[in-house]
Amino acid sequence: MSVADSYQAAFSARAREAEPAWLGLRRRRAIESFRRTGFPSRRSEAWRFSNLAPLTEQPFPPLAGGVASPELLALVAAHRIADAANLVLLNGALAAELSDTLPAGAASLAGAPNQAAFAEEVESGPAALNAAFSGDGLVLHVAAATALERPLHLIHVTSSQDAASFHVRHLVALGAGARARLIETHLALGAVHWSSEVTAIRLEARAELLHAKVVGGSDSLIHLAEETVLVGEHARYEGFFLGLGGRLARQDLTVRLGPKGDCAVGGLFLLRGEEEATLASTIHHDAPGGTTREIFKSVLHDAAHAIFQGCIRVAPDAQKTNAHQLSQTLLLSERARVDSKPELEILADDVKCSHGATVGALDAEQLFYIISRGIPETQARSMLVTAFAASALDSVSDEMMRRTLAAQLEGWLGRPL
Repeated sequence: MSVADSYQAAFSARAREAEPAWLGLRRRRAIESFRRTGFPSRRSEAWRFSNLAPLTEQPFPPLAGGVASPELLALVAAHRIADAANLVLLNGALAAELSDTLPAGAASLAGAPNQAAFAEEVESGPAALNAAFSGDGLVLHVAAATALERPLHLIHVTSSQDAASFHVRHLVALGAGARARLIETHLALGAVHWSSEVTAIRLEARAELLHAKVVGGSDSLIHLAEETVLVGEHARYEGFFLGLGGRLARQDLTVRLGPKGDCAVGGLFLLRGEEEATLASTIHHDAPGGTTREIFKSVLHDAAHAIFQGCIRVAPDAQKTNAHQLSQTLLLSERARVDSKPELEILADDVKCSHGATVGALDAEQLFYIISRGIPETQARSMLVTAFAASALDSVSDEMMRRTLAAQLEGWLGRPL
């Protein structure tokens, strides 16, 4: 049996829960979509730099839920944020006993299936499998003119003794003038397994969402995520993606901006060994007056591989667009490599748009200057790498979220370079 056939068989054997008819129909359509397309290949432009062999060479049977081991409990405790509402998803299922009280407007997708969370869109093979098998996730509705006082922190932790896949889906909807902060942390224990996530974000006029996501560095984790964001008139989306390693990690982001919508996307990958991580973004300026700022950085050691594919598309009617995109990579080894592909597609004539990419090693003159002041070379190298990596956080506007991300950097940067 092929790997693709194993997922077909798992779907056929899936227990028929008492779920709405519309959901059963969408699951069947999703598995049929996967049957037709399978996993992406390098022949697809969007996936040509990614090595999906860890995902396609063996099946990862879909599972959900589980028992929290002492090791897992310790891992969750170490990553809780004191000033946030912490919600724990254990192997793709909300663990109420490990979580704080759900804030107003929040619910478990398993307890409240939502059609908007399963929107029928053109999906990749991994996202189609997610629609077929996902059982839980967060549904968050923030009422108009309301601000969530505390950030919402989703702790995704996956643990399995055997190869397995865990599929979650989230829906975040902010009413007109609403404001929220969302932080995600993805952790893993045990055998190699696949964590799959699909997120839909909808921001009405003048709403603002600050979103930070951390994928923790565990060799047992394969993480693929797809996120779509609709930004209403004068609304703002700010996203930051911090990749601290893993067997394979990929974040796909699609943003559509309404009139005078604002998008700020930042990212930082810190990779070692043979780790691979991808940030693939497409930002659509569909209306006039939109603004985009996208800055992606990566620090690569050993034989690590980072991929940045960023496209900003400006529609014919999207006059007065102001968009900037930049990719910067620091290579700490001759074997490390990056594939950077920034793109602009401009169909309007009254715009201000730019993009660029830089790749290089540590600056020899800067290193010499620091060493000449009596600082050991190892410490000097660490100082330069830390300054480069920490500067990526300048795009995070919320101080509390910036401190949280900075704390995540310390462990990686504290190891010898």
